[in-house]
Amino acid sequence: MSESIEQAREGIERAHHAHEHEGDTAARWVAVLVALFAAALALADVGEKDAQTSFLMNHISMTDDYAYYQAKNLRVMALANTVAVLESLPDAASPAVLGRIKAARATEAVLKDDPARGNGMKQLLVTAAVHEKRAGHALHREHEFAGVAGALQIAILLASISIVTRMAALRWGAGLIGAAAIGFGLLVVTGMA
Repeated sequence: MSESIEQAREGIERAHHAHEHEGDTAARWVAVLVALFAAALALADVGEKDAQTSFLMNHISMTDDYAYYQAKNLRVMALANTVAVLESLPDAASPAVLGRIKAARATEAVLKDDPARGNGMKQLLVTAAVHEKRAGHALHREHEFAGVAGALQIAILLASISIVTRMAALRWGAGLIGAAAIGFGLLVVTGMA
Protein backbone atom coordinates (compact mmCIF):
# COMPACT_ATOMS: atom_id res chain seq x y z
CA MET A 1 0.00 0.00 0.00
CA SER A 2 2.86 2.44 0.74
CA GLU A 3 4.09 2.10 -2.85
CA SER A 4 0.63 3.04 -4.14
CA ILE A 5 0.44 6.04 -1.85
CA GLU A 6 3.91 7.08 -2.98
CA GLN A 7 2.74 6.90 -6.61
CA ALA A 8 -0.27 9.04 -5.77
CA ARG A 9 1.90 11.55 -3.93
CA GLU A 10 4.27 11.82 -6.91
CA GLY A 11 1.32 12.35 -9.26
CA ILE A 12 -0.03 15.15 -7.09
CA GLU A 13 3.40 16.78 -6.90
CA ARG A 14 3.75 16.62 -10.71
CA ALA A 15 0.32 18.17 -11.10
CA HIS A 16 1.15 20.93 -8.66
CA HIS A 17 4.46 21.61 -10.44
CA ALA A 18 2.80 21.65 -13.85
CA HIS A 19 0.11 24.01 -12.65
CA GLU A 20 2.60 26.44 -11.09
CA HIS A 21 4.88 26.57 -14.13
CA GLU A 22 2.53 26.06 -17.01
CA GLY A 23 -0.94 26.95 -15.74
CA ASP A 24 -2.30 23.55 -16.80
CA THR A 25 -5.78 23.33 -15.24
CA ALA A 26 -6.16 19.74 -16.38
CA ALA A 27 -3.22 18.86 -14.13
CA ARG A 28 -5.14 20.20 -11.14
CA TRP A 29 -8.09 17.95 -11.94
CA VAL A 30 -5.80 15.00 -12.42
CA ALA A 31 -4.30 15.67 -8.99
CA VAL A 32 -7.78 15.55 -7.48
CA LEU A 33 -8.48 12.37 -9.41
CA VAL A 34 -5.23 10.80 -8.17
CA ALA A 35 -6.09 11.75 -4.59
CA LEU A 36 -9.55 10.19 -4.96
CA PHE A 37 -8.07 7.01 -6.41
CA ALA A 38 -5.45 6.88 -3.66
CA ALA A 39 -8.19 7.08 -1.00
CA ALA A 40 -10.17 4.35 -2.76
CA LEU A 41 -6.99 2.27 -3.01
CA ALA A 42 -6.42 2.58 0.74
CA LEU A 43 -10.00 1.41 1.38
CA ALA A 44 -9.57 -1.51 -1.04
CA ASP A 45 -6.40 -2.52 0.79
CA VAL A 46 -8.28 -2.42 4.12
CA GLY A 47 -11.05 -4.57 2.61
CA GLU A 48 -8.50 -7.02 1.25
CA LYS A 49 -6.78 -7.35 4.65
CA ASP A 50 -10.14 -7.79 6.40
CA ALA A 51 -11.14 -10.54 3.96
CA GLN A 52 -7.75 -12.20 4.42
CA THR A 53 -8.16 -12.16 8.21
CA SER A 54 -11.66 -13.59 7.92
CA PHE A 55 -10.38 -16.33 5.61
CA LEU A 56 -7.59 -17.29 8.01
CA MET A 57 -9.87 -17.32 11.06
CA ASN A 58 -12.50 -19.48 9.36
CA HIS A 59 -9.89 -21.79 7.84
CA ILE A 60 -8.29 -22.34 11.24
CA SER A 61 -11.69 -23.00 12.83
CA MET A 62 -12.57 -25.45 10.05
CA THR A 63 -9.26 -27.27 10.53
CA ASP A 64 -9.82 -27.43 14.28
CA ASP A 65 -13.32 -28.84 13.78
CA TYR A 66 -12.06 -31.57 11.44
CA ALA A 67 -9.19 -32.42 13.82
CA TYR A 68 -11.62 -32.65 16.73
CA TYR A 69 -13.89 -34.84 14.59
CA GLN A 70 -11.00 -37.17 13.80
CA ALA A 71 -10.03 -37.41 17.47
CA LYS A 72 -13.60 -38.31 18.40
CA ASN A 73 -13.70 -40.84 15.57
CA LEU A 74 -10.59 -42.54 16.98
CA ARG A 75 -12.23 -42.70 20.40
CA VAL A 76 -15.39 -44.21 18.84
CA MET A 77 -13.32 -46.87 17.09
CA ALA A 78 -11.45 -47.63 20.33
CA LEU A 79 -14.75 -47.97 22.20
CA ALA A 80 -16.15 -50.25 19.48
CA ASN A 81 -13.06 -52.44 19.80
CA THR A 82 -13.45 -52.42 23.58
CA VAL A 83 -17.06 -53.57 23.25
CA ALA A 84 -16.01 -56.33 20.82
CA VAL A 85 -13.34 -57.56 23.22
CA LEU A 86 -15.68 -57.42 26.22
CA GLU A 87 -18.37 -59.32 24.35
CA SER A 88 -15.89 -62.06 23.44
CA LEU A 89 -14.88 -62.69 27.06
CA PRO A 90 -16.00 -65.98 28.60
CA ASP A 91 -17.82 -64.09 31.36
CA ALA A 92 -19.48 -61.56 28.97
CA ALA A 93 -22.86 -62.18 30.60
CA SER A 94 -21.67 -61.08 34.05
CA PRO A 95 -23.20 -57.84 35.37
CA ALA A 96 -19.78 -56.14 35.64
CA VAL A 97 -18.89 -56.80 31.98
CA LEU A 98 -22.41 -55.92 30.81
CA GLY A 99 -22.15 -52.64 32.73
CA ARG A 100 -18.84 -51.79 31.02
CA ILE A 101 -20.32 -52.65 27.61
CA LYS A 102 -23.34 -50.46 28.29
CA ALA A 103 -21.13 -47.55 29.44
CA ALA A 104 -18.87 -47.88 26.36
CA ARG A 105 -21.87 -47.86 24.00
CA ALA A 106 -23.36 -44.85 25.78
CA THR A 107 -20.08 -42.94 25.49
CA GLU A 108 -19.82 -43.95 21.83
CA ALA A 109 -23.33 -42.64 21.15
CA VAL A 110 -22.54 -39.28 22.81
CA LEU A 111 -19.31 -38.97 20.85
CA LYS A 112 -21.21 -39.51 17.59
CA ASP A 113 -24.13 -37.18 18.35
CA ASP A 114 -24.23 -34.69 21.24
CA PRO A 115 -26.87 -32.03 20.54
CA ALA A 116 -26.87 -30.91 24.19
CA ARG A 117 -23.26 -29.69 24.07
CA GLY A 118 -23.14 -29.32 20.28
CA ASN A 119 -19.80 -31.08 19.90
CA GLY A 120 -20.64 -34.57 18.71
CA MET A 121 -19.17 -35.83 15.46
CA LYS A 122 -22.40 -34.99 13.67
CA GLN A 123 -22.37 -31.41 14.97
CA LEU A 124 -18.66 -30.98 14.24
CA LEU A 125 -19.18 -31.84 10.58
CA VAL A 126 -21.93 -29.23 10.31
CA THR A 127 -19.80 -26.58 12.02
CA ALA A 128 -16.77 -27.42 9.86
CA ALA A 129 -18.90 -27.07 6.71
CA VAL A 130 -20.08 -23.62 7.84
CA HIS A 131 -16.49 -22.49 8.48
CA GLU A 132 -15.41 -23.93 5.12
CA LYS A 133 -18.12 -21.98 3.30
CA ARG A 134 -17.22 -18.75 5.13
CA ALA A 135 -13.52 -19.25 4.38
CA GLY A 136 -14.29 -19.74 0.68
CA HIS A 137 -16.40 -16.59 0.60
CA ALA A 138 -13.69 -14.58 2.37
CA LEU A 139 -11.03 -15.85 -0.05
CA HIS A 140 -13.21 -14.84 -2.98
CA ARG A 141 -13.65 -11.34 -1.50
CA GLU A 142 -9.89 -11.06 -0.91
CA HIS A 143 -9.24 -11.76 -4.59
CA GLU A 144 -11.88 -9.26 -5.66
CA PHE A 145 -10.41 -6.52 -3.46
CA ALA A 146 -6.94 -7.34 -4.84
CA GLY A 147 -8.31 -6.83 -8.35
CA VAL A 148 -9.84 -3.50 -7.35
CA ALA A 149 -6.53 -2.41 -5.79
CA GLY A 150 -4.62 -3.40 -8.92
CA ALA A 151 -6.98 -1.48 -11.19
CA LEU A 152 -6.72 1.59 -8.97
CA GLN A 153 -2.92 1.39 -9.07
CA ILE A 154 -3.07 1.31 -12.86
CA ALA A 155 -5.46 4.28 -12.88
CA ILE A 156 -3.12 6.26 -10.61
CA LEU A 157 -0.18 5.42 -12.84
CA LEU A 158 -2.01 6.46 -16.01
CA ALA A 159 -3.21 9.68 -14.39
CA SER A 160 0.33 10.49 -13.29
CA ILE A 161 1.71 9.82 -16.77
CA SER A 162 -1.02 11.98 -18.31
CA ILE A 163 0.28 14.97 -16.37
CA VAL A 164 3.76 14.59 -17.81
CA THR A 165 2.67 13.74 -21.35
CA ARG A 166 -0.41 16.00 -21.39
CA MET A 167 -2.31 13.29 -23.22
CA ALA A 168 -6.04 13.63 -22.69
CA ALA A 169 -6.59 9.99 -23.69
CA LEU A 170 -4.52 8.85 -20.72
CA ARG A 171 -6.55 11.08 -18.37
CA TRP A 172 -9.79 9.65 -19.71
CA GLY A 173 -8.43 6.12 -19.55
CA ALA A 174 -7.32 6.63 -15.96
CA GLY A 175 -10.70 8.07 -15.09
CA LEU A 176 -12.61 5.19 -16.67
CA ILE A 177 -10.43 2.48 -15.12
CA GLY A 178 -10.55 4.16 -11.71
CA ALA A 179 -14.31 4.69 -11.85
CA ALA A 180 -14.88 1.08 -12.88
CA ALA A 181 -12.62 -0.12 -10.06
CA ILE A 182 -14.43 2.02 -7.51
CA GLY A 183 -17.80 0.81 -8.80
CA PHE A 184 -16.73 -2.82 -8.60
CA GLY A 185 -15.27 -2.19 -5.14
CA LEU A 186 -18.65 -0.91 -3.99
CA LEU A 187 -20.28 -4.05 -5.35
CA VAL A 188 -17.77 -6.16 -3.41
CA VAL A 189 -18.41 -4.22 -0.20
CA THR A 190 -22.18 -4.62 -0.52
CA GLY A 191 -21.83 -8.31 -1.34
CA MET A 192 -23.33 -7.97 -4.81
CA ALA A 193 -20.17 -9.10 -6.60
